[in-house]
Amino acid sequence: MKVQKSFLVLGAALFLSGLLTGLATGVMANPRMGLSAHMQGLTNGTFLLAVGATWRFVELGKTAARATFWLLAYGTTVNWLSTTLAAAWNTGDMTPIHGPSPTAQPWQELIVTVGLLSLTLAMIVGTVLLLLGYIQKRAEN
Repeated sequence: MKVQKSFLVLGAALFLSGLLTGLATGVMANPRMGLSAHMQGLTNGTFLLAVGATWRFVELGKTAARATFWLLAYGTTVNWLSTTLAAAWNTGDMTPIHGPSPTAQPWQELIVTVGLLSLTLAMIVGTVLLLLGYIQKRAEN
């Protein structure tokens, strides 16, 4: 599948995941964090749809384009997944302002922490590559 179509498919799937998460916020251990997970699915899905829609304006080599896709795919998906798990497990180490006293097990806190920290790095690097691709394409015109 081409990179552009991959961004569009993943974006639509993530947007749908955000919609479905919104239906479940009331039954999560931390509904406020559930609302955050819902919004992460919607905003990250929309971001990927926007990247897919504008991919023709990106000029990157094959390896850099693939890296950009996988970094942004990982970052956006793990963002939704980590906040969803944080809501379901009521974690609090990384998100202390999102609700009542955390009740999660240490291993649950670790999973959410690793997810949130790793997605941050992936999103920064992926977005820098994306920006460079937009700038490179602009420089050619």
